[in-house]
Amino acid sequence: MIVQTKIHGVDHACLLDALKQLGPNGRGIGVVTPEVDQAELLRLDAGGVRGLRFSVWNPADAFTTLDMVEPLARRIADLGWHVQIHAMADQIVDAAPLLNRLPCPIVFDHMGRLPPAQGADHPAFGVICRLMDQRKAWVKLTGAYLNTTQGPPDYPDATRIARAFVAQAPDRLVWGSDWPHATEATPPDDARLFDLLGVWAGDEATRSRILVDNPVRLYGFARADAA
Repeated sequence: MIVQTKIHGVDHACLLDALKQLGPNGRGIGVVTPEVDQAELLRLDAGGVRGLRFSVWNPADAFTTLDMVEPLARRIADLGWHVQIHAMADQIVDAAPLLNRLPCPIVFDHMGRLPPAQGADHPAFGVICRLMDQRKAWVKLTGAYLNTTQGPPDYPDATRIARAFVAQAPDRLVWGSDWPHATEATPPDDARLFDLLGVWAGDEATRSRILVDNPVRLYGFARADAA
């Protein structure tokens, strides 16, 4: 699974080339604006794209905006795609009516960017969980280094947030490395980030859901054991 980077804008040449090299199970998340034509959406779909990302957490340098989400969601719903939203927790609360209207699934990036001090007590946790309960949303267990004031190696405040999501809806979670950590002057330890999943989801069955079963359902991967 490869997510289009901000520096490439709406030019998906690099993404599509990478997905081609990954083969039939290559999956990607693109970035478009409402001006995109249907032919381009179909081209991206054929190349393995299965959703659109809206990184709106910092409006000062955002390539997309929240008001683009609904019109584009209506255009991609028939393709079976989802919208992936990177927004801060307060933005999620403010956008709750919009999120409830969307005709396609939502993936919340980086555990909904819940403030570490509030964690699951922030109203955004309730917004996200209600959408997951309605089978309308997923959460990516990523970005521990973005959701912490206590920091590495254990990210205890981010761990509390991750565990709250695991307890609430283990069948609506997926994991990601967030490599190559383009926002960080000192990149985190990828091996340590992966090991944290064992702390967040303590049993093998739950980890298998998050790493295997849930991504198969969300992204349409072919299972190796189905051959």
